[in-house]
Amino acid sequence: MDTLTKVDLVKRKPAEEVVTDEDLKRIFENYEHPKHYIGFEISGMVHLGTGLCTMLKVRDFLDAGMKPTIFLADYHSYINEKLGGDLEKIRAVGKGYFKHAFISLGIDESRVDFVLASDLYDAEYWKEVLKIAKDSTIKRMLRCITIMGRKESDSTPSAVILYPAMQAADIFMLNVQVAHAGMDQRKVHMLARELSHTYKKDFVAVHHHLLPGLQGGARMNPEMSKEDQVLEAKMSKSIPGSAIFIHDSEEEIRAKIKKAHCPEKITEGNPIVEYAEYLFLRDKGMKIERPEKFGGDLEIADAAELKTIYQEGKLHPMDLKGAVARELIEMLRPSREYFAKNREYLEQISAKDITR
Repeated sequence: MDTLTKVDLVKRKPAEEVVTDEDLKRIFENYEHPKHYIGFEISGMVHLGTGLCTMLKVRDFLDAGMKPTIFLADYHSYINEKLGGDLEKIRAVGKGYFKHAFISLGIDESRVDFVLASDLYDAEYWKEVLKIAKDSTIKRMLRCITIMGRKESDSTPSAVILYPAMQAADIFMLNVQVAHAGMDQRKVHMLARELSHTYKKDFVAVHHHLLPGLQGGARMNPEMSKEDQVLEAKMSKSIPGSAIFIHDSEEEIRAKIKKAHCPEKITEGNPIVEYAEYLFLRDKGMKIERPEKFGGDLEIADAAELKTIYQEGKLHPMDLKGAVARELIEMLRPSREYFAKNREYLEQISAKDITR
């Protein structure tokens, strides 16, 4: 596979930004199998954004010849008070349910390194964390804590100020060529890239699109900054009814999609349109099934055609919802079947953990 084809795979949706294209090209010219990393807080159930959207990109990286590391960030989760701040439970869920959620989505364990963060942390790592903190300002660190889903004005434990330095140190410790995350992690990646030149730890940052929650709406709020709109709108297990979990039943998926925000003729901030664009229209077309009296079945080739047809009012929201539900049911079938056979992992997550 030539370099440009590999670059195209990395930039394929749901990727939204590569910092920078030229740096990425040089990496593929100099490394046969570049090292990639993506880190996850270990919290409640895995949804479309955390699971399916992210793993689609990991598959692209594998196809491009990369060696991915899926980093299960137990200390980060502990600082951010996930799973009630119970560190032992965080670790158990990380090595159990969370790891197997990604395996259920088609990630071959023989081709990916699953790493529990604290298994690697040693004196040299903590020295690196302190070095990064020393080379950064308090103001910069406070700006970066939005990567935790927190706002600077929130009353938070003082430990959170270490979180961005720890995440940057993870990148340097793993010695990766590509650091990958959602767009909400951009601030800490930019901090790490600025320091990387001095530390001789250069890397490329790849950011994927953040899927909005089913409730939608926040991206249309003119009183919010674009960044805040994205953060408020993103799919979140902490907002009831916002998320589709990767092991939801067919009935649950249909019911959630049926209730989702999907305003007629509007594509901006429309979660149903975005799910189609970033999850399955990146690969293939989609079929809209509808009665002849409403125009009959419709074949849509790509996201651009979908948006045009929808904006012109030639596609009703309920018909679009039906098609997206069918696609998601099929895409998530492997996860449903996997957890049906391996219920011990799903049972690690209780009802109260869904929102934490």
